[in-house]
Amino acid sequence: MSTLAPLVLKKDEDRRLRTGHTWIFSNEVDTAKTPLTAFEPGQPVLLQAHNGKPLGTGFVNPHSLICARLVSRDPEYHLTKSLLVHRLQIALSLRERLYPEPYYRLAFGDSDGLPGLVVDRYGAVCVVQISAAGMERVKDDIVAALEKVLHPECIIFRNDSGMRELEGLSAYTEVAVGNAPAMLDITENNVKFHAPTQDGQKTGWFYDHRANRRRMQEYVRGQTVLDVFSYVGGWGIQAAAAGATSVSCIDSSQSALDVLKDNAALNQTQDRVQAICGDAFDVLKSLRADKQHFDVIVLDPPAFVRRKKDLAAGTEAYQRLNQAAMQLLSRDGILISASCSSYVTRDSLRGVLLSTSRHVDRTLQIIEQGHQAPDHPVHPAIPETDYLKAFFCRVLPTQ
Repeated sequence: MSTLAPLVLKKDEDRRLRTGHTWIFSNEVDTAKTPLTAFEPGQPVLLQAHNGKPLGTGFVNPHSLICARLVSRDPEYHLTKSLLVHRLQIALSLRERLYPEPYYRLAFGDSDGLPGLVVDRYGAVCVVQISAAGMERVKDDIVAALEKVLHPECIIFRNDSGMRELEGLSAYTEVAVGNAPAMLDITENNVKFHAPTQDGQKTGWFYDHRANRRRMQEYVRGQTVLDVFSYVGGWGIQAAAAGATSVSCIDSSQSALDVLKDNAALNQTQDRVQAICGDAFDVLKSLRADKQHFDVIVLDPPAFVRRKKDLAAGTEAYQRLNQAAMQLLSRDGILISASCSSYVTRDSLRGVLLSTSRHVDRTLQIIEQGHQAPDHPVHPAIPETDYLKAFFCRVLPTQ
């Protein structure tokens, strides 16, 4: 039997765990029996029901609202190198089944039984993000497990996300193994890219929209395309590679657009790709003033709603953005509108699109709906893991 310190839940507070969830909130802990102040951040624990029955193992953080996370429902399995290797091998088997080349999200947190851990693979380079104190505690074991499973030439920690602050963790970047290249090499949907290694967004790339970008290619041949919040060209360069006649890419980061231009040249599409640096809302307003129109517009903004209290303001931002895009579309244009905020539901984004189309006196048809790629599997008990949504819409004059 496990020798880990117990963390006892209040009576009936184990019901969510028993239905499949893996999080425990601080108000669910029986602090009379197991005071949270007695634990260190990231300390491994044996989770117990009120009657002492073991529920599994996990780790605790007394300073976080999500004060504990389940690692295994078997009390004999702890978060060790051996378990990390096993979970990574299971995750790898799915990715290798799906993708012929080693460019994907290898580990997606709770959905892969690795709470607080994200690993993106770029060929021989792994970029790792840790967002939970329990995973930070086994950082060396994560490196050892990745070396055993993948034998990468380089492992980089991009531990600079805002989520770490909620766990009381400091922000840093670190090269744990090998020498970090200046750029990450990526192949997605048969299109090649470079992305910044150390100072790019997130881990450098957004694999989650891979399937949606593949579907986008069916709509752009012979069309003019506007890619808003383009970053280094994941959507825009793939549109050009699929036969778009011209692609305009908007981003507020000149350094990202410099990489985008290199990516256009890498795919021999530089003659059809234009980069526009500026605030997306300001640029969209300027384009409308210039009476420009586009056949296809892609809206892939950052999360406008990062916290529940931001929902009203974020929803208003989605409305303004989609309205500006619809006003720039050709008469029979295609709008691809996405949201990566877990607080914005699919129904909410659909409602934004409907109300906005009515406001600008357009008829809207939803042709397809997109989700996150399968290397970002959804944990059915954790709605937050089902975060990405995209609508492929046909926008017509009022009929």
